[in-house]
Amino acid sequence: MKRLGLICLITFLAGCASGPPPPDWQMNAKSALERATAAYLAGNSRVAALDFERARAELARTGRADLLARALLTECAARVASLEFDDACAGFAPLAADAGPAERAYAAYLTGRSDEQQDLTLLPEAQRQAQPAAIADPLARLVSMGVRLRRGEVVDAALAVDTASAQGWRRPLLAWLHQQLRQAQAAGDAAGAERARRRIALVLGPQ
Repeated sequence: MKRLGLICLITFLAGCASGPPPPDWQMNAKSALERATAAYLAGNSRVAALDFERARAELARTGRADLLARALLTECAARVASLEFDDACAGFAPLAADAGPAERAYAAYLTGRSDEQQDLTLLPEAQRQAQPAAIADPLARLVSMGVRLRRGEVVDAALAVDTASAQGWRRPLLAWLHQQLRQAQAAGDAAGAERARRRIALVLGPQ
C-alpha cells in the first residue's frame, strides 16, 4: 500500500522490522486497509466496507486524528481513482481540525480544491508529477488522473484504461471505460465508442 505515497499510513503501520513487534492495532489496521483497498478496486463493495470499518476502528483506539484521517484519505483516493466523486472524502471533515498540514493538503487535492499556491511538498511525491504518464505507480497514476478529470481537465482515458486493466482492477476499469466511451462519442468516433462498449460488456460478463 506504499503506492499512495507519504499520505498513506501503511508503511508506518508496518513498523520497523528490526525493532520490537508492533502493537496489535498497527498490524490489524494495516491488514484491514490492504484488504479493503484491494477489495474496493476489485469491485467487492461489501468486503471493502467491512475492512475499511475495521481499519478505522483499530485506529480510533489510538485517539490520533492524524492516523484516522490518513485511513479515510486512503479510502477517498481509491474512490477518486475509480471516478466516484460524490462525497468521496466526506468523512475527513470532522477530523480536519486535528489533522496535520499534509493530510489537509491531500484532502484538498483529492477533492479538486487545491490551487497553484498550494505547497506541493505537502503532497505525496507521485502527485507532484506534471504528467500522469510519468507516475510509475498504477494507483497513484489513476488518482492523479481522477483528480484532473474532477477539475475539468482533459485526460487520456486510454492510459487510465490500460493502467487499470493491467492490474485487473475491475471497478476503476469500468469507470474509465465509460469515460473513454463518452470521449469517443463526443469526438464522433463511432468505432472507438463501439470498442469501448464491447470491452465494457466483456468486463461485466453475462447479465
